[in-house]
Amino acid sequence: MTLTPFRTRTGRGTGTRPRTGTRRALLCAALLAVTFQTTATAPVSADESGDRGGNGGRDCVRTENPRDDRARQVLAITRKAKKDLRLKSVQLRVTVDGREVVTDALGESMTNVPARPDMHFRAGSVAFAHIATALLQLVEERKVRLDDTVERWLPDLPKADKITLRMLATNTTGLHDYVTDPAFLAELEAHPFRAWTPTELVGYPLRHSFWYEPGTNWSYSHANYVLLIAALEKITGVRIDEFMKERITGPLGMRDTRNNFTPEIPRPALHAFTSDRGLYEESTFWNPSWTTAPGAVITTHICDLARSAEAIGSGELLSPRSYRTLLDPGTVGLGGATAKCPATICLKQTEAKHFGFGVIVINGWLLQNPSFSGYAAIQAYLPSERLAIAVSATKTATTPEGNMAEVVAERIAAALAPGTPLAIG
Repeated sequence: MTLTPFRTRTGRGTGTRPRTGTRRALLCAALLAVTFQTTATAPVSADESGDRGGNGGRDCVRTENPRDDRARQVLAITRKAKKDLRLKSVQLRVTVDGREVVTDALGESMTNVPARPDMHFRAGSVAFAHIATALLQLVEERKVRLDDTVERWLPDLPKADKITLRMLATNTTGLHDYVTDPAFLAELEAHPFRAWTPTELVGYPLRHSFWYEPGTNWSYSHANYVLLIAALEKITGVRIDEFMKERITGPLGMRDTRNNFTPEIPRPALHAFTSDRGLYEESTFWNPSWTTAPGAVITTHICDLARSAEAIGSGELLSPRSYRTLLDPGTVGLGGATAKCPATICLKQTEAKHFGFGVIVINGWLLQNPSFSGYAAIQAYLPSERLAIAVSATKTATTPEGNMAEVVAERIAAALAPGTPLAIG
C-alpha cells in the first residue's frame, strides 16, 4: 500500500447535504462523549457456520444454564437494556481474570434468524488499539522511536518533518478528520458501496490547513491511523494484516478476528441495519474501506472481542514501561479551544478521560468503541478488577441514535464495578 502522491484528487460529494441521521452517525468521531467511527458481495446466510475458534481455540458459544450470581445479573441487565433500547440483537461476553462469567446473544440477526455469540461483526476502531500496541512492541525492540518524524516513510505528507509516530498514534498531528468533512459525508451517503483508497481518504484533510501545529493540541482524526498504517508497512516491509496477525491476533489466539479486503464478512455473519440515510435498511455489506487503511478493516466475534479487551487492557503483550505509555503517552493536559480549533474538536484531555495510545481511558477503564453502518460494539477492561466487558449491538428502526453497545456495557459495569463507573457519555 502506498499513500503517495497525496496530491491525488478525490471525487467530490454530490453537492447535497447529508441527512441528519447520517451526519449524527458519522460525526461521532470525537473522544469520550461520542463514538469513534471506523464500515458487497453476495450475502451470506447468517445461520451458516464457518470457521470457529477464537477464545483461545474454544468455540464461541453461549453459557449454558448460568448459575453464577454475576452471570444471572449480567443477563438480566442485558435483557432489560435490549428492551429499553429497542435493539435488534445484543452479543455479550464478560470475563474476570480471563475466566468466563457469561457469554450470550439475544435477539435476531435477521427475521427469524436468532443471534449467536459466534456471529461475526465489523470491529472498526478496535484495530487502532492493536496497531498502537504493535508499534509499542517495535519501540521496545529499538526498531523505531516514538518521536521519530515520519518524512522518511511519508515524504509527501505536509509537515512530515514535524509529525512523529507518537503524534499519529495519539491524534495530536492537527490533521482534520475526513469523517467530519461535509463533502466526504455526502459522497459516503450517496455511495455506501464505494471502495475508498487511502489517498482518497487522506485527500479530504489535506484540503484544509492544520488545526494547530503538530504536537501542541489534541483532536481526533481517522487520517492519523491511515497514515500510521502506511508508515508501519514501510518500516516493517510487511503488509499490515500480516503484521497484526503476527503481533496481535496470532499470539492472543484470536482466530476469528481478521482483515477483509472486500465487504465480505466471514460466516456466520451478524447482519446490520441502519436508518443513517433516512430509511431503515440493511447495511451489512456496505463497503467499510473508508474506516481505515486496507489490511486493518477487521471483523471479529464477541469472544475474540473480550480476549482483545483483556490483552490490550492489561498490557499482556507489552513491557511495564510500554504499558504506562499506553495509558498516557503525553495526551493528558492537552486539548482545549484555540482561535482556529473549537472546543468541540480540540477536546480537553484529562486524567479521568483521555485518549491513550490507541485506546480511550475513562476512570481507569481502557476501551475502544466502534460504531458505524448499523454496527456498534465496545471492548472495555478495568485493570483494578481484571474485568473485561465485550458487547456488540444492532438496531431496529426505533433504536435511539448513538452507540447502544456502550449503554449496555455501562449498565453491566455499574453492577460489577459500582465504584468505578464506565461513564462514556
